[in-house]
Amino acid sequence: MSLAPVEEKMWEKSPSKSRTKMSEFDINNKYESGEKRILTEINREKLPSFVEALLKNPKYMNLRPDYQRRWRWDTKMQSRLIESFLINIPVPPIILYEIDYNSYEVMDGQQRITAIRDFYTNQFALTGLELWPELNRLKYENLPEKIKAGLDRRSISSIVIIRESNFDPDEALFLKQKTFERLNTGGVDLSQQEVRHCLYYGKFDSLLIELARNPIFAQAWGIPTDDKNPELSTNTLYKKMEDAELVLRFFALRNVNHFRNGMEGFLDLYMRKSLKFSEKDIKFLKELFLQTINLAHRIYEENLFKPFVPESGTWQKKSYKAYYDAVMVGFSKHLHEAEILIARKSRVIEETKKLFEKEESRLLTGEGRTKADIQDRIRIFDEMLSQVIGE
Repeated sequence: MSLAPVEEKMWEKSPSKSRTKMSEFDINNKYESGEKRILTEINREKLPSFVEALLKNPKYMNLRPDYQRRWRWDTKMQSRLIESFLINIPVPPIILYEIDYNSYEVMDGQQRITAIRDFYTNQFALTGLELWPELNRLKYENLPEKIKAGLDRRSISSIVIIRESNFDPDEALFLKQKTFERLNTGGVDLSQQEVRHCLYYGKFDSLLIELARNPIFAQAWGIPTDDKNPELSTNTLYKKMEDAELVLRFFALRNVNHFRNGMEGFLDLYMRKSLKFSEKDIKFLKELFLQTINLAHRIYEENLFKPFVPESGTWQKKSYKAYYDAVMVGFSKHLHEAEILIARKSRVIEETKKLFEKEESRLLTGEGRTKADIQDRIRIFDEMLSQVIGE
């Protein structure tokens, strides 16, 4: 198995501070010490002052356009937010994470912050208002005097997770992740990969997004390859960043022997460890992915990641995640024998069809989620490739 330099060492166990059995006395002491407790503060700020702080101090609030979702509010949705402020409908607080004193990352609320800032800087005119249609087509600078004064009286609330919450970096990151998960269950519609994108932003996260736009990969998953295609914004895999999660699955499942905590937990763990990846590691992983998907495409072409159906003698019309895992991890183990596999393409296809005639092929179409199941689906595909190579 080809591993990046850091991958060979990143699974080494570090000393654990946790204890599963504690006395009532110890538990009470743990609570009183503030361990595993998030410290927060709640603020309210008038909209004009809020925007002024954003514009004057670039380090005040890190919005990072690529930090959260791919999906963006359109002008109509931004206008509705401004209308909510006008008529004093409660607007949910934004959630901030303090990265330094008076410097914050936006955990939740990027769209609201951007809408407020853009309206106050006259970057869009109101549209689609239902309760105040008279204000449609007006920018902030064009608002009637009393309307503008009324809006300026409104405030935006923020809940700040302050940096004193924990002094251990790993523990702080863990608590940050838990905050995201609880926000998600409270009605904030973030996918698991969107949460990872927020928490573990870095070189590896950027690589996932870059590779997810690979034309071969995107086409195999039915994602428009043209970034200007309007259908891209409605594609579920793209919009929820599940395409980036699929790329992550490939990298993580190459380390399947270390699989634990279920698929979501294992992907979280790999992303957490990815923060230590160097430029050399990133370059290695990028090349590995590209070589692997190019080889797989040379073999299967339009049927890439689509299981074979023996009963009808045809290939499925859609790609399957479990089969994708087996194909990508399997081919990545045999890149040094790529020319042999390409030369024996017809044999690979023939043996692939035979795989789906066997009982264990159920693992290739998604049945079984345990570590053993995942290891087996990767194993049976790898053994098939090894058999073809050894003929």
